[in-house]
Amino acid sequence: MANNARITVNSTAAFLKAQKLMPGGVSSPVRAFKGVGGTPVFIKEAEGCLLTDVDGNQYIDYIGSYGPMIVGHANERVVAALSKAIGRGTSFGAPTEAEATLAEKICSALPGMEMLRFVNSGTEAVMSALRLARAATGREKVVKCIGCYHGHLDSLLVSAGSGALTLGTPNSPGVPQSVTANTLLVHYNDLEGTARLFEQYGDQIACMVIEPVAGNMGLVLPAAGYLQGIRDLCTKHGAMLLFDEVMTGFRVAWGGAQVRFGIRPDLTCVGKVIGGGLPCAAYAGPAALMEKISPSGPVYQAGTLSGNPLAMAAGLATLEILEEPGAYESLEECSSRLAGGLAEAAAAAGVPVALNQIGSMVGMFFSNKPVLNYADATASDTAAFARFFHAMLDHGVHLPPSQFEAVFVSLAHGEDVIDTTIKAASRAFDSVKL
Repeated sequence: MANNARITVNSTAAFLKAQKLMPGGVSSPVRAFKGVGGTPVFIKEAEGCLLTDVDGNQYIDYIGSYGPMIVGHANERVVAALSKAIGRGTSFGAPTEAEATLAEKICSALPGMEMLRFVNSGTEAVMSALRLARAATGREKVVKCIGCYHGHLDSLLVSAGSGALTLGTPNSPGVPQSVTANTLLVHYNDLEGTARLFEQYGDQIACMVIEPVAGNMGLVLPAAGYLQGIRDLCTKHGAMLLFDEVMTGFRVAWGGAQVRFGIRPDLTCVGKVIGGGLPCAAYAGPAALMEKISPSGPVYQAGTLSGNPLAMAAGLATLEILEEPGAYESLEECSSRLAGGLAEAAAAAGVPVALNQIGSMVGMFFSNKPVLNYADATASDTAAFARFFHAMLDHGVHLPPSQFEAVFVSLAHGEDVIDTTIKAASRAFDSVKL
């Protein structure tokens, strides 16, 4: 599927127009290709694991809308569910039975999570969960890991990952110092440093929020014993543990990282996959805690489009597909095949890379040492990644346009597609050595 002579006239024109109408020409920063240079590919349509741009070029897709498209684009069962739902109306501002159906499916997969509240984005979910944690503990301080991204809420937009990391502006202007004064920073995978911080501030910490598998500084896996150590610290000091599984929920396992690693947080945020490609997220916890949320309790949170019937339909159809026997085994097998093939291709080309893989997520850093945290991730060769990215694009493979994003595999990526990707990578690695 080489696109060596791919035409980019229409994408270029579309980008020029968009830049006059939207900041950077995009609705989310990483899409602007600032991390890799060049002109973004404007997508016309997608099916399965393939993207087609406005110039007619086709690409194997490893963005997956940054996580949601785990069953592939335009999956016929998801489309059928959406078609049926849209004929009944797109939004009511009133409860529907579909909300409870999807909520039951999600809660049944998350140990200890008995109730949830639907929202429209991961940012909303984390913001609301932190408000609940502060209300429940009567404390104000929150611990986060450097390089982890939990949405663009002010208090956590400090040493953030994802697009903020790509753009080199992890501390955003417009965020008052007073808002971040209660945010405490530690390195991911640094259990000793986190323990020292808890010893100093333990009785003031309401919550530690963490991506159990970091996906916004590139894919970084938790060290053995790290998540359990964090759980123990929170329990010891009376702080809540919030797992931000907006990315990993229902992607690294049925239920998410907390199921895969056997760690039970106090609160969970999920998103992306649970909406099947439509705007949807949720925060969840034990009933006694969640009943503090309005209207059951005094902690206020609301949303006009929360529980949108289209998102409920797409999310339920997606989870029903994932619940079928063999789904996660297939995802793991394809992702492992991809990671192993990339590692072999890089070694054959003499290009140092560090590969991380879990579930249907893969991370590749141009580095000659393992990547365990933010410092390791940012020490990788981003210029080499940019060259590799564009070479892969020319060979018909669309990776996320940033070193600091994870690669996502879907059920639509079969062995043949993975092998085609590895062959493209073998050729693309040659460009990295220039």
